[in-house]
Amino acid sequence: MSDNLPLLLRAARGESVERPPVWMMRQAGRYMKVYRDLRDRHPSFRERSENPDLSYEISMQPFKAFKPDGVILFSDILTPLPGMGIDFDIIESKGPVIQDPIRSTNQINALRNLEPDETMPFVGEVLSRLRGSVGTEAAVLGFVGAPWTLAAYVVEGKSSKNYAIIKAMAFQEPKTLHKLLDHFAKSIASYLCYQIDSGAQVVQMFDSWAGQLSPTDYDTFAAPYQKKVIDLVKTTHPETPMILYISGSAGVLERMGKTGVDIVSLDWTVDMAEGCARLPDHVGVQGNVDPGLLFGSHEMIRSRIVDVVSKAKGRRHILNLGHGILPGTPEDSAKVFFEAGKSVNQLLKDSSSH
Repeated sequence: MSDNLPLLLRAARGESVERPPVWMMRQAGRYMKVYRDLRDRHPSFRERSENPDLSYEISMQPFKAFKPDGVILFSDILTPLPGMGIDFDIIESKGPVIQDPIRSTNQINALRNLEPDETMPFVGEVLSRLRGSVGTEAAVLGFVGAPWTLAAYVVEGKSSKNYAIIKAMAFQEPKTLHKLLDHFAKSIASYLCYQIDSGAQVVQMFDSWAGQLSPTDYDTFAAPYQKKVIDLVKTTHPETPMILYISGSAGVLERMGKTGVDIVSLDWTVDMAEGCARLPDHVGVQGNVDPGLLFGSHEMIRSRIVDVVSKAKGRRHILNLGHGILPGTPEDSAKVFFEAGKSVNQLLKDSSSH
């Protein structure tokens, strides 16, 4: 009925497909020589992600090289922050820096509601160009950071090892934090709707730092706001599949499955078969190959893909890494990953006949 739709979109919607689609988190980036060359010419990350020509070119680099089943917008989870009145910079090899961390109710009250079409028109432009370029050969993916993770960045002011500042806020001034999380949930939902209206066919929410929370605190500070984003988007865009990814999520998998999300992206710290068993049948899975595996032999990459795909059999499954591809990964290994993913049916046959 929808054979003219991209494989990844059909799989994400739960339709029966000929094989699991395959893409990689951070598939556009530092491991690719073409990206590093472009970065040398344009050293500012914000320029690379906010100039529509550059963002489009970078988004397309892995598609041209490997033909993955999904092409994801080259951007950053912090990209919407300036549109709310929070400035940031990304320092190469150090990560994001927020010059003026948000730590008071007055600062939260001063935040603007996000108007994505006014403050980030480049995102919409890139997504619609990607749709035009890949046609039905790949699904176009959009993405956002979840409220807790955005809050962790803006409260801490940078990446953190222990999240002491935001946790202090959570336990001393929970009302202040809830106010910030609620603001982010509404803004992020409108940003996702804007991405979908601009051409994104599947969207992923990264709650990268929610794995730093105890299950009780996840239920208080992360899950309700993930759910709020999902509910708001589903109100107007019920057909768009939504993926939720948390790094270090083995302790909260069941909780992720209850947020209303269509697909849970597993990191590599949980066995695929166990992950499937812990999630409701109607929730799809994505992942969960260890990115470090791509430093291994080609044979090892193939056999691990066979293992993951066979364990996810019978589930809606998108083959992916359990986190972003690592800088320094040989491009050949990425190529083997994509080729093995696309010929996985043959690999499964071969492995069962041995």
